[in-house]
Amino acid sequence: MPFALALAALEQLVESRYGLIGVFGVIMLTVGYHERNATYSSIGALVLTLLILPMA
Repeated sequence: MPFALALAALEQLVESRYGLIGVFGVIMLTVGYHERNATYSSIGALVLTLLILPMA
């Protein structure tokens, strides 16, 4: 239960800062972690990284 609460709080924080695409990245990363799927985890990590890095 504490994990679900922490995940919900993280999703709200990401959504307020990075929008719907940020939530998509967090969900993909979480699903990949739980299902032990490297593809989903990598996609989620890539999306979050691209959102965090400043565009040059």
